Order: sequence, then C-alpha cells, then structure tokens
Amino acid sequence: MGKVRFDVSVSLDGFSAGPNPRFDEPLGDGGERLHEWMLQTAGFKEAHGGGEGGATGRDDEVVRETSDNTGAYVMGRQMFGGGEGDWGDGSWKGWWGDDPPFHVPVFVLTHHPREPVPMEGGTTFHFVTDGIESALEQARAAAGDGDVQIAGGANVIQQYLKAGVVDEFQVHVAPVLLGGGVRLFDGLGTDELQLEVVRAVESPLVTHVKYRVL
Repeated sequence: MGKVRFDVSVSLDGFSAGPNPRFDEPLGDGGERLHEWMLQTAGFKEAHGGGEGGATGRDDEVVRETSDNTGAYVMGRQMFGGGEGDWGDGSWKGWWGDDPPFHVPVFVLTHHPREPVPMEGGTTFHFVTDGIESALEQARAAAGDGDVQIAGGANVIQQYLKAGVVDEFQVHVAPVLLGGGVRLFDGLGTDELQLEVVRAVESPLVTHVKYRVL
C-alpha cells in the first residue's frame, strides 16, 4: 500500500488562500501569489498544457516529484470547481479544463450525488457523499500500490490530519505575507502532531519542507 500525503503552497504567515475566496477568485485576494514559484516551471507548463519552455532547476524537480507514484487523488468540492448545492444540469466539469493534470482517478468530497465525470488524459472525477473515510478507501483501492494524494483544500487536509491517516506532507513556503485568509493548519485541536523533517529544499522563490508524520 502506498502513502497518504499532500503538497500545498502556504504563505509565510501560514495561509493557503487569501481573504475573501469566491467563485471567480477561489484562492482569495492575493492567493495566486503563493503559486508563482510553480507556474513558471517547465513541469507545471507540461502538466497543464502550456507547451514547451518554462524554468528548470530545483523548483521544477519538486513539481515533477509531487505526482510521482500518485495513483489517486482526494479533493473537496471547492477545489474541484467551487459552487454550492446540487449540480444542476451537470454541465459544469470543474476548474481543470478538458484534460486535467491528474491522469488518475480523483475522488471529490461532496454532499450532492453525481455520476462520475470522465475527462481526457485518464482523469475521472468520482463524487463521494459518505465522508472522508469512504473517499480514502475508494482512492486506496484505485491507487493500488501507488500513493493517495490529498489535493485540498485546507479543510479537507485538516480532516485527514485529524483522522491520523496522513503519512507525510510537503509545504511550499512562499515569501509572501497575506495577512489573513484560510489557515492551512487551523482547528487541529490540542493534541500535538508529531512530525519529523525529511528534507528542506531552497530556491530564490520558495522553500520546500517535507515532513513525515510519526
């Protein structure tokens, strides 16, 4: 069985999204700045249909590594495509375009049932209405020996950390102060989360720190 893990960009003051997140600005005010280090890499451009070009080097290596051995993803509805309530006519297929960058099954946590949505490139979105445990069980079955990556958002990551099922995670700390927004590690309670630093990788744009959960 593979690992359960997540990778997420955060501000220096601990936010994974800025203030006032909304449908047309899902990362909130200033939240896009957290990902500037990634957007310019060759690996990101390739994965998102941006063609050739882009920066190589340590940040690019980290971007490419994040998808290594990933056999399935779990994400919340807001990360899939925002919105609330039922799915209407089912025409909305999320933020990710016709060929999403996942290329494996993705399990979306939601309160509203929906038939799976197959996309180009091997991605199929499956909609799970019976909780995080069910989503993880289905993702593990789909991943086989591969890893399950918790794609986000912050609330979903917090739920899986509280459940004690995360094996490791990596935060990409951008030199940005958002001053407010969605805190990545909010609401985890008083129980101390025991962590071990696996490595730290520095670049002029970001610091990548990987942790093992003990």
